[in-house]
Amino acid sequence: MKPSVILYKKLPDDLLARLESHFNVTQLNDLSPQTVKQNAAAFAEAEGILGSSEKVDETFLTHTPKLRAASTVSVGYDNFDVAALTARRIALMHTPSVLTETVADTMMMLVLATARRAVEVAERVKAGEWQGSIGPDWFGIDVHHKTLGILGMGRIGLALAQRAHFGFSMPILYNARRHHQEAEDRFDARYCDLDTLLAESDFVCISLPLTEETHHMIGAEQLAKMKSSAILINAGRGPVVDEKALIQALQNGTLHAAGLDVFEQEPLPVNSPLLEMPNVVALPHIGSATHETRYNMAACAVDNLIAALTGEVKENCVNPQVLS
Repeated sequence: MKPSVILYKKLPDDLLARLESHFNVTQLNDLSPQTVKQNAAAFAEAEGILGSSEKVDETFLTHTPKLRAASTVSVGYDNFDVAALTARRIALMHTPSVLTETVADTMMMLVLATARRAVEVAERVKAGEWQGSIGPDWFGIDVHHKTLGILGMGRIGLALAQRAHFGFSMPILYNARRHHQEAEDRFDARYCDLDTLLAESDFVCISLPLTEETHHMIGAEQLAKMKSSAILINAGRGPVVDEKALIQALQNGTLHAAGLDVFEQEPLPVNSPLLEMPNVVALPHIGSATHETRYNMAACAVDNLIAALTGEVKENCVNPQVLS
């Protein structure tokens, strides 16, 4: 008899067929308390779950006594209580490698868009303001040969450093939990403490997961240490930055501009001051949002769940200690 799994995200037909060839699949819209209550029998029998953007915590897990694996269609897993999953010997699977290049593209796009004021001036053109030769009030700033500081030198940080170093001749500074020899060898990247990186960088790019240590890692104190001409880029997790402090820094000129793909609250509230600032590029968390990458992420998540429930896990497990 096939194991039962809960699918709480729409999949392309071919990937759904692959999942159904291995499991009895119950498709649901979400993991809300109401959905769990209405489908109590399915959750009671589920050995696996697959989806994204839903909270999986201690309360949820009381309804899934047979659960052995959770597969998220994302690289981030801050919406999962990893300790609770591990205590129950439930494998948590994620998709860390398939979105690397696409997210690095997004970060480099934010660097360029904020520096050259691309969104702002494009809107001015559409509004009919371009009536002749442009003057300094339309100008941006150069990207090439400026110093790029990267917080977090994982796969995405490394891919961003490659673009900046080879594409734009940018000196690379980085701060991470450990020295990254490949970054230093390939891109002449220099490891430095956070204060040094903030003080010397023209662009500070955040590529960090959300943890207790990284929550509000960039606040008023850190923003004050940046150059007033500097630009902050965040495509990691929104709460890594204290958003109120960021808004204040942008309003009072402590910071030149910001390019943001993530926010403390998503979707971004319509009354957020960030939406009124011409020096802010705000994107709707599109870091991995291309047709190709989102398909590959879903395919990876399906393969991850199959591997976890068949005892064939070789990669992508957040808590591999549960597999022994």
